[in-house]
Amino acid sequence: MPSYVRAGSLPHKRHIQFRRPDGELYAEELFSTKGFEGVYSLLYHVHPPTATLEVREWERPGAHLHANDPLRNRHIQTQRSNVAGDAVEARVPLLGNSDILISVADVTEPMEYFYRNVGGDELLFVHRGGGVLESVFGQLAYRANDYIVIPAGTTYRLIPATPTRLLVHESIGTIRIPRKYRNEFGQLEEHAPYYERDFRAPVLGDPIDAQGAYEIRVTNAARNAIYVVQNHPCDVVGWDGYCYPYAFNLEEFAPITGKLHQPPPAHATFEAPGAAFCAFVPRLFDYHPQAIPVPYNHSSVDCDEVLYYVNGNFMSRRGIAEGSITLHAAGAPHGPQPGAVESSLGKTSTDEVAVMVDTFKPLLLAEAAFELEDPAYYRSWITPSTVPG
Repeated sequence: MPSYVRAGSLPHKRHIQFRRPDGELYAEELFSTKGFEGVYSLLYHVHPPTATLEVREWERPGAHLHANDPLRNRHIQTQRSNVAGDAVEARVPLLGNSDILISVADVTEPMEYFYRNVGGDELLFVHRGGGVLESVFGQLAYRANDYIVIPAGTTYRLIPATPTRLLVHESIGTIRIPRKYRNEFGQLEEHAPYYERDFRAPVLGDPIDAQGAYEIRVTNAARNAIYVVQNHPCDVVGWDGYCYPYAFNLEEFAPITGKLHQPPPAHATFEAPGAAFCAFVPRLFDYHPQAIPVPYNHSSVDCDEVLYYVNGNFMSRRGIAEGSITLHAAGAPHGPQPGAVESSLGKTSTDEVAVMVDTFKPLLLAEAAFELEDPAYYRSWITPSTVPG
């Protein structure tokens, strides 16, 4: 996590009596990770969060994944998806493996219930739109080009103020700041492309002291349930710790540039088990007089590369639009398409915005990925004069 946060009213010490104005005790909750040895927060509720009225079955739509067979580079035109709804029901799974599931979601409705993913952290990228992520930690306003990190087990709901397009990453583990950016004390180092003040924490308002029947949909490693709880989840009067949702906007990302082309690790934003995340934002190009600005051809022999195109001029790639996803598979070389290298020479900057995740296990494809695919994409590197017939 970026840093320690303290919000609202707290007792002087942990695990001591902390009383409400009416003399009753507040209910302390330890929100912990890694079996009490990872990051954690302490929350103080008006009423115990444990009062469960009912547990019902919930069949969360699953993702039926198929091998990338035949193995090839693919272009998924997510702009063609016509699924919409709230931030959970609108998710369209596209790619995944045992470490991560990648979906898009066109959010047009607020969540009328709360949601809790216990199986791992979620990383939401906001392509467009704005609104609020409401959780037990408070309200976190979001806008276009935000990353939102939601720790596993967080009870939340997303309330859009305007139609919102999300790229959703569901990890099996913790999504964190890359180790190379942190010193031995956990503070971000001077060479990091962002700073602690660039990260936004939730704002805790007045507790919602209400009782009724509140629905929380819970998922954990394909096990699902609906909890109906007696007390409103957002009845927190105070919390502190290192484990909470937070947001980071790409406007705050300071890209690392150099004399020659910088490889993707120079653009790293987050890391997770089996995955590395990067962001490509407007930046100056390399300053060697003979530098080639676009990426070189490369064969990533140990990872699959997924690029989500946000906006700007994607000069190394033609046939790509906002909302496109390209999957460049390990074993299938890729790079700039014909003519892109020559047309890039002499350019001094780029205005493109794209986000990327590399996975270190092969990615499988969901049915929607095949339905939205441009089947000719893998032929887009052919020089026109060499096309047969």
